[in-house]
Amino acid sequence: MTTPEQPSPASHDNESPFKGKTGLARVWNALFYSVAGLRAAYRHEDAFRQEVWLAVVLIPLALWLPASGSGHALMIGSVLLVLIVELVNSAIEAAVDRISFDQHRLAKRAKDIGSAAVLIALVNVIAVWGLVLFG
Repeated sequence: MTTPEQPSPASHDNESPFKGKTGLARVWNALFYSVAGLRAAYRHEDAFRQEVWLAVVLIPLALWLPASGSGHALMIGSVLLVLIVELVNSAIEAAVDRISFDQHRLAKRAKDIGSAAVLIALVNVIAVWGLVLFG
């Protein structure tokens, strides 16, 4: 008999023993895990909360401003990309903090690189909006 801590003998060494659902059950479960992740990020991550409120303003504004359908899609997509990158950055930070709160150059590097990715996504919003509206 196996437990969640012990993979079954048939599983591969590099696969999680917690994997198991397939098909529609996996998709259904993934939906709830994703909603839980969004709630956790909103509740615990100030930057994500700020960027959500920025998206609440910018997405309707993008639809209101004069642009082509492609322009609207680019503007909205650039805003959503910020949220995606912030979620990944928050996940990296949480994983690093789970391992240790000790100061370590690699932990700092991981967190700084995640932060840099968010900065680039924000610069992308400015570039895309500028090019769509004034290009």
